[in-house]
Parts: sequence; structure tokens; C-alpha cells
Amino acid sequence: MRTVVHLLRHGEVHNPGGVLYGRLPGFHLSEHGRNQAEIVAKALTDADITALYASPLQRAQETAGPVAASHGLQIVTDDGLIEAANRFEGKTVSVGGGALRVPRYWPLLRDPFTPSWGEPYLQIAHRMLAAVHRARAAAEGHEALCVSHQLPIWTLRRFVTGQRLWHDPRRRQCSLASLTSLVFTGTELTQLRYSEPAGGSEPGQTGA
Repeated sequence: MRTVVHLLRHGEVHNPGGVLYGRLPGFHLSEHGRNQAEIVAKALTDADITALYASPLQRAQETAGPVAASHGLQIVTDDGLIEAANRFEGKTVSVGGGALRVPRYWPLLRDPFTPSWGEPYLQIAHRMLAAVHRARAAAEGHEALCVSHQLPIWTLRRFVTGQRLWHDPRRRQCSLASLTSLVFTGTELTQLRYSEPAGGSEPGQTGA
């Protein structure tokens, strides 16, 4: 029994302040992000998608909308797909700049391997894998789409391919509105594919 679970990263977000918004409410897709969601929906027109899940955050729900419309599906909200928790939410963060230059925040950087500034990578991987298997079971023999976020998708990818979970965020292969597709034979993961139907983007792009 072959089942495919597609992990779709949300489209570009309206974020003029360039903050790390994480799980903060009120961050919606930009006009470009809405176009990206439509492009992905068109790319998936012929996909046998029978189950659609999304993170509870607004940008993920909006990204799922065009696929829900084109396939006649309801969006099921799954908290397991949510963005990683991060103690720098609401602040500007860049390498050597923003909040990272403020001494009172330096203790949060003491352990990049867990990491000390947010949700542990292993916890992210486990909740994402559980969400994927819920989607796989619901769409057994067909395809499922799960709309999530860059770090959770990339962490899961590293986990299922046996790589260490701590990494350089500038090297993530998970563009805006990209698809990371997990192919299962029964319950066993047998293939991983990656595609960018809406084009590529830099990992740290503003609005990402």
C-alpha cells in the first residue's frame, strides 16, 4: 500500500518589521504568499489528495485554502504541525545583529545543540513525525497534504534521514511554498522527494 504525505511550507508572510514571529498571532500571507499558495494548488491539481492538515497558525491555514478549494476538502487543524517555540519571538534576529547583540539575551545562546533558545529539536521531530503518521493513516493508499513551517519540516527531514538535528539555518533546503514529500510503503518510509513549484527562496528571507 503506497501512501504519500506532502509537507508544504507556508507562503511568504506580510512582515514589514522583519521580526521573528514564531507562534505570534496576526501574521498572514502577503500578496506574493497568496500567489504562491495558488501556484502550489495548481501544481497539485492531479494529485490524489484525500486528507488535508495544517498548523493552527494563520499563514499555514491560508496556504492550505487553495488546495482545500481545488480538492473539495476540509482543513483539519493539527497542533503537531505548528511552528517551533522560540524565546526570540517578536524581536529582530540576524547573525551578529538585532536581539543577538543585546547582552541580556546571550544566556539563551548557551546551547545551540538542544537548542537553549526554543523548543528542543528532538521534540519537534517527534511531534512532526506523529502528525505525518496521522495524515498517512487518514489517506492510506492515496496522498495527504500537511501545511507546516520551515524549521519543523527541515528538522523532520533530518530526523528521518538519520542526520544530526542541530544545523546551520542558512543551509536549510525548505523554500517558501516548497514540498517535502514522504513516500510510504505500508508504514515504512521508502522515499523522500523535494520540489519548489512556486520557485526558490533564501532560508532567512524576510517574510519567511
